[in-house]
Formats: sequence, C-alpha cells, structure tokens
Amino acid sequence: MKRFLARSEYFKWGVTAFLVIAAELAFYMLLTNSKGFFRNINTVTSILSPIIWGLVISYLLWPIVKFLEQNTIFPLLKKAFPKKNNRKLARALSILISVVVALFLIAMLLYLVVPQLYVSIESIVTSAPEYYDTISAWITNFLKDYPQAEQILLETTGHASQTLVDWARSAVLPYLSKIITNLSTGLYSVLRTVLNILIGFVVACYVLGNVETFSAKCKKLLYSCFSVKNTDTILSAVRFTDRAFNGFINGKIIDSAIIGIICYIVCSILKMPYIVLVSVVVGVTNIIPVFGPFIGGIPTALIILLVSPTKALIYVIFIIVLQQIDGNIIGPKILGSSIGINGFWIMFAILLGGGLFGVVGMILAVPLFAVLYSGLEILVDKRLKNRGLATETAAYVDIVGIDPDTLKPIPSNPVAAENAAPPSKSGKE
Repeated sequence: MKRFLARSEYFKWGVTAFLVIAAELAFYMLLTNSKGFFRNINTVTSILSPIIWGLVISYLLWPIVKFLEQNTIFPLLKKAFPKKNNRKLARALSILISVVVALFLIAMLLYLVVPQLYVSIESIVTSAPEYYDTISAWITNFLKDYPQAEQILLETTGHASQTLVDWARSAVLPYLSKIITNLSTGLYSVLRTVLNILIGFVVACYVLGNVETFSAKCKKLLYSCFSVKNTDTILSAVRFTDRAFNGFINGKIIDSAIIGIICYIVCSILKMPYIVLVSVVVGVTNIIPVFGPFIGGIPTALIILLVSPTKALIYVIFIIVLQQIDGNIIGPKILGSSIGINGFWIMFAILLGGGLFGVVGMILAVPLFAVLYSGLEILVDKRLKNRGLATETAAYVDIVGIDPDTLKPIPSNPVAAENAAPPSKSGKE
C-alpha cells in the first residue's frame, strides 16, 4: 500500500512536470510564431465580424429595450389585453422601436454630417495654395526686421513645396493605378463594414429577444463547472463589470454628443470656419478620457489657424473652457460618481490600452482598469480582514511595520503619533 501511495505521489509530480513543460513549449511556439498566430486571430475575427457587431449593438441597446419593455410597452399591453400574456409581444415591440430609432439616428447623423465634412475637406484642399501664401505673409511680417532669417525660411518653405510637387510627379502619377486599386479596396472595406453592421443589427435582434435564455445557459454552465460559492462570486464580478462598462460607455456617448452639439452652437455664434468638421472631431475624440480634448482640439485649432489666427485663439480659449465645464459639471452629472481610481492609474490605463489596441483600447482601458482595480482592492481588504488587520489605507500611513503579537501598527514617529492620538474616554472619579 505504501509503495502504491509513493508511486501515486510520483505520478502526480510527473503529470505536473509534464504539464509545466508542455505549457512552456506552447508559450515558446506562440512567441516564435506570433505573426501567424495573430494573423489567424485576425482571420477569425474578420469572419465573425457580424456576430461581434451584433453583440456590441445588443449590449448598447439592451438598457433601452429593458426600459421600454418594463416602463412603457408591457404596461400599455397589459391594460389593452389584460387576459393575455404580453411578455413576448412587449419584448418584440421594444426591440423593434430601439433598432428603428438607432438606425434613424445613424442615418440622420450621416445625412447631416457627411456632406458637410466633404465640403469642409474639399475647401481645405482647394485652399491649400492660399494657406501657403498666408504662411509666407506671416513669415514676412514677423521677420521683416531680420531679412536674412526671412530669406532662409522662405527658401525652406518654397523648397518643401517644390519637393512635394516633384514627389507627386515622380511617385504618385506612375503609381496612379495602384492608388486607384487601393481606393477601390478601401471602398470595398467600407461597404463590407456597412454590410456587417446591418447584419449585426439582425444578430442583435435575436440576442435581445433571448437574453434571459443565454443568461440562464451561462449560469447553468458555470454552476456545472465550479462550486456554488465560486460561481456566485463570478456572477457578482460579472454584474459589477457590466455596471461599470455600461454606465461608462453609454454615459461617455451621451456626454460626447452633448459636447459636440454645444461646440456646434458656439462655433456657429462665433462664426468659426469648418463648423461641422470641428464639432464632429471634438465630439468624437471626447469619448477618449483625459487625452480626448487634446487629440481633438489641437488639429482643429490648426485648421482654424490657417484661416484666422484671431479666431484660432478664441477657439482655443473656448475649447479649454468647454472641457473644464465638461470635466467638472457635465461629465460627473452624466457618468455619476467618479470611477474611484487615481489620475495616475487612469493615464497608465489609457497609455497601455492605446499602445496595445489603439483608439478602442484607449476608450475601454479606463472602465476595464477600474474593474480590475476594484476587484483587487476587494480581494486585498478581504484578506486583511481575515488576518485581523485594518482595511483603511490611512492606517498604513507613517508606519514602519505591524507588531506580530498585538497586530497594531508601529508608527514611524511615536511622539507625533502619541500627540495625535485621541484623548482617553475614562470617566472622572
């Protein structure tokens, strides 16, 4: 029996060693063939693009569908047909209204914005020679007292312009057919994306109509794989993640739309050039936390600067004021309370997410990091509580350690700690 137990123990160690070596080999193969691996992931992602769009659309529309069903459609159907079960009809009507409203808003946005964007971009391109003359005039005015420096700068700008023209003649024209092919490929990609989004709406309708069923199957799978306690913990974490992401993303979309509308109204009053282009850029980039105002404000200010330096200065002041109002008034009102993490970690999350996944990573990095940060904080507080230690961060300020016998903090400055201690509560004799 002892020999069998010993062999059994050796067998466990052998299986463990085999799994560790297999994992190391798999990781090594992943590193050496990372390009092929990620290429396969991109292929699968491209194939499943309609499904991904459908899941994203259903996630964004679910709060609207739920609100319409519970607060409007179902109560009306219940009053009109009190003897019938109207749940399925209420869900179907709620999904239909939500999808129609979403498609209508997208169509109206494209109808109003795209032509204006085209006009603005066309105007910038056709006015490029005038902008060059304007820059030359600025250089002349600023450096009229320094003729040598003026001549050098003018020759530099002229040389750059001539180089650009030569490059266009030598590089662009011979490869015009390739450019046309790339444009055709880009147009095909745009049309394919539009088709995937339309199919995504169909997928979203199916998902929204079966949310409870999908949720029940996922819970069933979790309870079959994990213990009841661990499954409840997982479901609690999923619900917390859902609240964080849903509140942040939907709130950011509404907040950015409001900022874009305010920017359009104020720029119209101030008679700024390229109003629609500027408002769209400011509104869209505002979705990105922290860096969004700079990403949208700097290029739009440069565009206005080409037309009028005075208006560019006014625009920069307006953008600074608008972002301050958004950060301190509009944003907190829409997004609710703060996400609860330090500004350093917000910047860390945005830089990391943007470096790994681009603009999408910058948008999703903050709520994702907030979830991970909160989960780690809950885990740390739980372990500290189980060990009989304080969970407040303030309790660990200005200490050199903790007494292992009494579990009380050892202050780094005992005299200051004694003076700061509250007075004794003993009664008078």
